[in-house]
Amino acid sequence: MTNELLILFFIVGIVMVAGGMIVSHIIAPTSVNAVKEETYECGIPTKGTSKIQFKVGYYLFAILFLIFDVETIFMVPWAVVMKELGLIAFIEILIFLFIVILGLLYAYKKKALVWE
Repeated sequence: MTNELLILFFIVGIVMVAGGMIVSHIIAPTSVNAVKEETYECGIPTKGTSKIQFKVGYYLFAILFLIFDVETIFMVPWAVVMKELGLIAFIEILIFLFIVILGLLYAYKKKALVWE
């Protein structure tokens, strides 16, 4: 019975999202003109192209920050219940930290943490 409810929940979610998108597309007011097609930059007309290439290093730095932030979030609940979990949980978190440190060393070796 649980599988049927899960499938039903998934189908209802898809129908609701698709239905909302279809209804908003149908009833939304549309107005096409040249002014609406211009790039908007804080009310100041743009000069030249508004497409700027960013260095990939900025994105890599941000992704690394998010990865290590999420790993920290995983460690907080473990630290709260560490005494109840025992030695096996302690060994598991040591393995987890070893993998995290390996990832950090790899990022350091590839100079992904250097802000230029």
